[in-house]
Amino acid sequence: MALEIYWASGSAPAWRVLLTLAVKGVPYESKLLQFSKRETRTPEYLAVSPRGKVPGLRDGEFTLSESLAIMAYLEKKHPSPPLFGETPEETGTIWRVLCEHDNYITPAIQAVVRPILFSAPQGEDLSARIQEAAPTAHEELARLEAALGNAPWLAGERMTAADLGVFPTLKLLLRAAGKPIAEPLGLGFAPLEERYPRLAAWSARIEALPGYDATYPPHWREG
Repeated sequence: MALEIYWASGSAPAWRVLLTLAVKGVPYESKLLQFSKRETRTPEYLAVSPRGKVPGLRDGEFTLSESLAIMAYLEKKHPSPPLFGETPEETGTIWRVLCEHDNYITPAIQAVVRPILFSAPQGEDLSARIQEAAPTAHEELARLEAALGNAPWLAGERMTAADLGVFPTLKLLLRAAGKPIAEPLGLGFAPLEERYPRLAAWSARIEALPGYDATYPPHWREG
């Protein structure tokens, strides 16, 4: 039975799993879900991901949710190329980056992204909230920029799960920053290379990976 991956277009956690599959060259059956149709709340999908979150994985009789758990599962089942480290030091660094991403980077960026991408109550101006959140997001981007001053990848000299785990969140921020509500606010996130040249070069290296285009959120291509 083919490996099944349940995902949704534009979901950063789902995207990191798709990137992992692409890098490892693992074939799978794509199960694209639509939030607008509440397809993450069906009994079939809740049997895979009880919280109704994406991504989800079904491998024969085994099911799994949570993106980092799925990435770790794929690493064990398809160990080449290794993405979670080959030495204790490398593994520790990778997990430190991933933990910092989920605990600090994601909340900081979501504080900017959510008011932009999700409709506000009629008449509510979210500009102040977005501008107040931007400095904390910049602090996190500056940390990533500094880390890339020591090596081409976030955990050292080669690409790892740390890079695949962080990249989708950065792309989500850049997409939000290009929306009409955000452009007049002078948030300073785009173009990325003006303020964060190392981060921009790192992003370009990931975008050049074989199979990257197939992972790109399909609805983002539509505008």
